[in-house]
Amino acid sequence: MLIPIEETTRTLRALADETRLRMLALLEQGELSVSELQEALNMGQSRVSTQLTQLREAGLVQDRRSGRRSFYQLTNGRSSELLDGVLAPHRDSEDFQRDQEGLKAILARRREESRSYFDRVAAAFGEQVLPGRTWEGLSRAILRLAPRGSYADLGIGDGLLTLMLAQVAEKVTAVDLSGEMLSQLELRATKRDLHNIEYVKGDIEDLPLPEKQFDVVVLSQALHHAQRPERALAEARRIVKPGGRLLVIELLAHNEVWVKEQLQHVHQGFTEIELTKMIGTAGFEGLLLERAARDPQPPHFMTLVASALAPA
Repeated sequence: MLIPIEETTRTLRALADETRLRMLALLEQGELSVSELQEALNMGQSRVSTQLTQLREAGLVQDRRSGRRSFYQLTNGRSSELLDGVLAPHRDSEDFQRDQEGLKAILARRREESRSYFDRVAAAFGEQVLPGRTWEGLSRAILRLAPRGSYADLGIGDGLLTLMLAQVAEKVTAVDLSGEMLSQLELRATKRDLHNIEYVKGDIEDLPLPEKQFDVVVLSQALHHAQRPERALAEARRIVKPGGRLLVIELLAHNEVWVKEQLQHVHQGFTEIELTKMIGTAGFEGLLLERAARDPQPPHFMTLVASALAPA
C-alpha cells in the first residue's frame, strides 16, 4: 500500500525525540494511563501530555477516556515495522531498561488491584477512613516485628526513624555529621524515656566505628548527601556483622536541581541501576529493590527501598 509522503514525514518527525521513543517503547507493552506513564518515566504531567499530543497527531498512538483518566495505546497497523526498527537498537539502553523497571512495578500493582477487586465486599471495612490509622502508626506496629539487635542509623535526618528503631532494638547507634542534629535527637529520646541510643558525631563515608558490629545498618535518605555514596556503602559493609542486613531508603533520580542549594543534596537521587551496582560493589548480596512510593504533591519524588545481606 502506498503511504502518502506527508504521513511518512509526520511519523519521522514524531520519532525524532528521545522522550517520545521511550513512551512508544512502554506503550508496546500495552495500554497505559497518563499517570502511569508519568510514574514509569519519572516525568511531570505537562511534559508527558505534550509529548503524547504530538504522538497522537502523528497517528502513532490513540487515546480513550475512562472517567477522569486518559489511556493511551499504539495505533494498530501504523508504521509497526518502522517503529520496531527505530526502537530495536535502544532496547538494552540504560534509559529504556530503567523505564521497563518502572513499568514492572506498575503492572504488578495493577495485578494486585485486580485481585483486590474481588475481595472488595469482604474488605470494605478496610477501605474506610478510620481514626488513628496513619503511616507512622503502621510503621511503628510493623517495627515490632523487627529483630532485636544492634542497629546503626547512618545520617539520622529528622531522627524519627532512629526513635522508632530504638523502641524495638537492643541498641541503636545514631551517626551524623551535625552535632546539633544529634543533640536534638537526644532531647527527644530523653523525653520518650529512650536510653538505648548511642550518639556518634562522624562522617558516614569514614565511620568512627569498629568492624562487624551491627546486625542492621540503615541509610535512610542519606546517600544523596554523600560526596561518595559508594564509600558510604562500603563503610556500611565494613561495620555490619556477617549475615547482617542493609536497608537503604533513597530518592529515584530526578531533575529537581533546587534540592542541591536548598536542601544540601549532593546527588539528585539514583537510578535503580546505579543503586544496584553500588550495593553489589560494596559486597552485599541478595538485593531486593523496588519503587516504594511516589509523593502525591509536585514534584512527585519517587522513593526507592533496597535491602541486602552481608555474606555469612
